[in-house]
Amino acid sequence: MADTDALPLSTPGHTPHRVMTIAGSDSGGSAGLQADMRTFAMLGVHGSAALTAVTVQNSLGVKAFHEIPVDVIAGQISAVVSDIGVEAAKTGMLASTEIIQTIVATWRAEGLDGTVPLVVDPVCASNAGEPLLHPSALVAMREELIPMATLVTPNLDEVRLLVGIDVVDDASQRDAARALHALGPKWALIKGGHLRTSRISSDLLFDGSEFHQFAAVRVNTRHDHGAGDTLAAAITAALAHGRAVPDAVGFAKLWITECIRAAYPLGHGLGTVNGLARLLH
Repeated sequence: MADTDALPLSTPGHTPHRVMTIAGSDSGGSAGLQADMRTFAMLGVHGSAALTAVTVQNSLGVKAFHEIPVDVIAGQISAVVSDIGVEAAKTGMLASTEIIQTIVATWRAEGLDGTVPLVVDPVCASNAGEPLLHPSALVAMREELIPMATLVTPNLDEVRLLVGIDVVDDASQRDAARALHALGPKWALIKGGHLRTSRISSDLLFDGSEFHQFAAVRVNTRHDHGAGDTLAAAITAALAHGRAVPDAVGFAKLWITECIRAAYPLGHGLGTVNGLARLLH
């Protein structure tokens, strides 16, 4: 992509591409469903949402969360699909085995499996390290949700939980990509943002046969809350616009780099990536 203006904004009077986030909310407004919806709006797509959990959090961390009943989660997905439609979707915080299994079953029942691109951001913990996924749910994540994903986008902490590999260099990042792809997604993206010893933030995409690398000079800031959500949402929007997976990831890498460059302090803890960075051009 030449720049982050590569995806067009919606045209007045015309229905834009339609995407969905299946995720938890962030009461602090930096991550989760709030970050997804900001990104969708900035990238010219209509965002719908299936809320999975309500978090009690601010810039200092997550204090508690409440899971939405699974029948309500399934109902949200079905209501949107049956009327508005979905051209691409992403998942975020899913919290429990029951929620994961409900999403998988609903996705299949609505005829979306294999027909609508699904980006799985396997959210396991907050930026401050608080758990956002019950440990027992990792099995359902590995065995039921990830195999139906078009793309899975873990950070390095999530890679360790999912496939047991500590990514410390290029070789181990490739090993992790192979192991993650072996779980069944069409594409696996190993994000390098948490490898903070490197001055380059390098993300590695793998489809089972070919590697694609996306690198950017690391932005020197601690204010990166919402980065993973924003990246996955940008990929989802690009897929809805018709981009192939490598092009969508390449665009999203540029997008999140700009959002991190424009990040701002917030409260007394970690500030947020600026999902409105496009407006600053």
